[in-house]
Amino acid sequence: MLTAISRYFGFARAGTSFTREIVAGITTFVTMSYIIVVNPAILKTANIPVEASMMATIVTAIVGTLLMGIYANRPFAVAPYMGENAFIAYTVVLGLGYTWQAALAAVFLGGVLFFLLTIFRLRQWLVDAVPSGLRYSFAVGIGLFLTFIGLNQTGIVMLGSAGAPVRTGHLTAVPVLVAIFGFLLIAVLMIRRFPAAILVGILATAFLAFATGVAAPPKTWVGLPPSFSPILLKLDFHSALSWGFFPVVLTIFIMAFVDTMGTLIGVSARAGFLDERGNLPHIERPMLVDAVSTSFAALVGTSTAGAYIESATGIEAGGRTGFTSVITALCFVVALFFAPFVTSVPPQAYGPALIVVGLLMLAPITKIQFDDFTELIPAFAVVALMSFTYNIGVGITAGFVLYPFCKLVSGRRREVKPGLWVLAVLSLLFFVFYPYT
Repeated sequence: MLTAISRYFGFARAGTSFTREIVAGITTFVTMSYIIVVNPAILKTANIPVEASMMATIVTAIVGTLLMGIYANRPFAVAPYMGENAFIAYTVVLGLGYTWQAALAAVFLGGVLFFLLTIFRLRQWLVDAVPSGLRYSFAVGIGLFLTFIGLNQTGIVMLGSAGAPVRTGHLTAVPVLVAIFGFLLIAVLMIRRFPAAILVGILATAFLAFATGVAAPPKTWVGLPPSFSPILLKLDFHSALSWGFFPVVLTIFIMAFVDTMGTLIGVSARAGFLDERGNLPHIERPMLVDAVSTSFAALVGTSTAGAYIESATGIEAGGRTGFTSVITALCFVVALFFAPFVTSVPPQAYGPALIVVGLLMLAPITKIQFDDFTELIPAFAVVALMSFTYNIGVGITAGFVLYPFCKLVSGRRREVKPGLWVLAVLSLLFFVFYPYT
């Protein structure tokens, strides 16, 4: 049995082992388990019932992550995206006044379109058109984005005022001290080459948070999974297919497309999966998984799903095959019954892990051509806008627009592949139709 599993996932070829893959899968799960609570909390603003939304979130993660592991054989976990859930809740529903049922219908249509583009290899054609400099900037930008999320969630960095948008948190406050302890513990374990540094750091910091009263320990450990019948198959295609809803559909589609592509390439760059040309071999498989996961997510009642940037924590822990994803999916299955315990892990525990992973994802910056401004300017825009707009999609689309522009004004337009011009036009439409509020 174990030999068959090892052969199927290619342990020997990937230079990994059962122990390493299991640790990696659990690490990824612990790092991203916050989505079980955070996603329903955000979608609650769109009037989606919390308990049903939590169930939809977990089931989507189970199905998508299993598909990613078994079919695509990649150590990428799948779950509802953070940016898209906020867009649906705060912009589409609260800002524009549409129903969550119409928004979910738009998500489903986006998944179907992704599926068709992948089947006909148009999606891969578009991805292949992205130059290597932009691909590596995705990894760097996502790294800084993760770092900022971790710093903010732990309270080390806080929101400021209009003149100073961010400021230093209260560094002597107990919650911040717990988070700093978590970061230092992970740093020490990594320096000492401890194989499960991130996972041990998260768990140790979580117990410290419970002991110091920073976070309340779970009141109960086991519970029956809630029902998601109130939101199951509640899609409003009539509203989603109306002309007035077109900007919303377009925005959701482009955000999901660039988030998925950026995450797959960025995390793959850190894992060493990219070939000498900066391409991810067999990228159509994880892309197909993302497409199916997105449509499935809408059907069960949650927002766009795809490969998660927190998968980088599992990769840093040694995950190299789809067995890592299988373990993560099994953890989500357990979470169906242990959701009170899983969701009790506070940001002071998983936030430091995000900071460390962000640090590790800076390595591809050395592969960006700093002596060529036509390469550097678009890459810089990607990195800066991902971090400072708190939106991966905005950073990537800005790079898609600036890269052909820089090549055009330098007289080097032949370096731009046809697919990138298509992405540039879609990105311009993204900025034109984006529902600014």
